[in-house]
Amino acid sequence: MGGHGHEPPYKVPHYSQFQIKGIPELEQLEKALAQKGLRDPWIRNEAWRYNPGFGTKWGRARNVFFRGLPIGLALTVVTVGLEKVFGGGGDHGHGHDEH
Repeated sequence: MGGHGHEPPYKVPHYSQFQIKGIPELEQLEKALAQKGLRDPWIRNEAWRYNPGFGTKWGRARNVFFRGLPIGLALTVVTVGLEKVFGGGGDHGHGHDEH
C-alpha cells in the first residue's frame, strides 16, 4: 500500500542499547540471584526504567497526571473570559422571581 511518508511518532530503541552495567539496583539483583544459583535472562528488559532519557519516577508520574494541565487551564481562562465579555451566564432562570 505504500508508506505515503507516514512513520511512527516514536522509534523503538534496539534492545542491545540497554545494559544492566552501571545500574546499581539491577546489578544487586543479578548478584543476589547468582548467590542462589539463579540467572534472570530478562533482567535487561528492566534497564530502560533506569535510563535517564525516560525520566525519574516523579517525572513519569508528572507526565501522566499533569500532561493536559496547561491546555486545560488555558481553555478554562478563555471560556471564562468569553462568558464575561459576551454576558453568558448572567440569568440562569432559577425561578427566583422578584416580588
